[in-house]
Amino acid sequence: MLGCVKLSGILMTNTAAATELDAFYPIRPECQADIPKTRFKIKPGKTLSARRWDAAFSKDGHLDIAKVLRRIHRGGIHPSIKGAVWEFLLGCYDPNSTFEERNGIRRQRREQYGIWKDECQKMVPIIGTGRFITTAIVTEDGRPVEEERSRNLQEIDTVGTSSRSSLDANNSALDKKVTEWKLTLHQIGLDVVRTDRALVYYENEANQAKLWDILAVYAWIDGEVGYIFSRVRQCLKYKSNLQGMNDICSPIIILLENEADAFWCFDHAMRRLRENFRCSTGTIGVQSQLSTLSQVIKIVDPKLHQHLEELDGGEYLFAFRMLMVLFRREFSFVDSLYLWEMMWAMEYNPNMFLSYESGSASKGGAGTSGNDKHLKQFGKFERKNVKMGSNDQQLPLPVFLVASVLETKNKRILKEAKGLDDVVNILGDVTGNLDAKKACNEALKLHKKYLSKIKN
Repeated sequence: MLGCVKLSGILMTNTAAATELDAFYPIRPECQADIPKTRFKIKPGKTLSARRWDAAFSKDGHLDIAKVLRRIHRGGIHPSIKGAVWEFLLGCYDPNSTFEERNGIRRQRREQYGIWKDECQKMVPIIGTGRFITTAIVTEDGRPVEEERSRNLQEIDTVGTSSRSSLDANNSALDKKVTEWKLTLHQIGLDVVRTDRALVYYENEANQAKLWDILAVYAWIDGEVGYIFSRVRQCLKYKSNLQGMNDICSPIIILLENEADAFWCFDHAMRRLRENFRCSTGTIGVQSQLSTLSQVIKIVDPKLHQHLEELDGGEYLFAFRMLMVLFRREFSFVDSLYLWEMMWAMEYNPNMFLSYESGSASKGGAGTSGNDKHLKQFGKFERKNVKMGSNDQQLPLPVFLVASVLETKNKRILKEAKGLDDVVNILGDVTGNLDAKKACNEALKLHKKYLSKIKN
């Protein structure tokens, strides 16, 4: 009888935890049957709670990041504090800073975002109005599209004038930048409409517009990468596998209510990922990670690598989507957030904030040798790199995560895959069937195995 009571208590706890998650990320009723099953559960005593988070700060605001990382490794982050914790995991703030110092940085960043958004709004006045566009506003040569072609353009009658004046100016470089940026805006809008449609959050057009505004401003200020989706489609054949920055940005705007804070958190996430999105004639940056994945499998599982090469899959393009948007399609919305924070906690480097602020390309590991206390401030994955003396930016954790997925499907691929379509179908079976924590731990084991083999 006592066992039944205990089992009943566990079931009630699990039900309460699931209900709590539903309250943070409600799903539209008609979409319930179509989304992957969520495996993440809020576990008291393991999941980083608001109470544990608050207790990790000193009186003046210094954060015990080592304690936070341990807790995240054990059970993820409670939804109520997820956004605030992500800001630290992504290097938006230095854990050694004070409350006052962070408030000053936040104030400056909000002002800067406001300046950039105003600049964009002067060129396209619909920005910041709670609405967005899904049809082109300029042609390829920068001339305005006729307003009657789209009801979305009723409020932006000044776009044509500003476009013409800029085209007549002598500053051709600026003209080209403005035109290229405006050409992306409707594509961003189309992607926004497709983003996380199962979530109740995006039934509100103002929330969709918030996502559009952030992506539009980012595309303007990061001209080198811009908004990549439309450009990527010109680079590769795997069009159906592509989605873009909207998938990375979407969870962040849900977690952080302030638009400027969400923008800067997204900006820091992109600092990790922007090389994936860098596009040149015929290639895209993520192919570098695919090449690294190929090298890893060749070393840890040469038989599987040889089989994939025989299937003309040696470039590993079937893993393109997994790396591009960090497994957003393979996990439910909640589980993809859990996976990201697990990865970011494992990859965490306490020097990240300072390297971003200084513009340094490397996260740096200098001064960590032999300092066990400082090493504890690194995530498990990054700590291993530091101990091994490896600071190679070309070996990111997501590559080993994909490799671990391939390893779990090793037998099926070797036995059943007669072509690349078979490989894609076999990997497709992982959707909704992956455990984020287990996948990350398997990636760590594979990373250790890889380092051991290349050392010998």
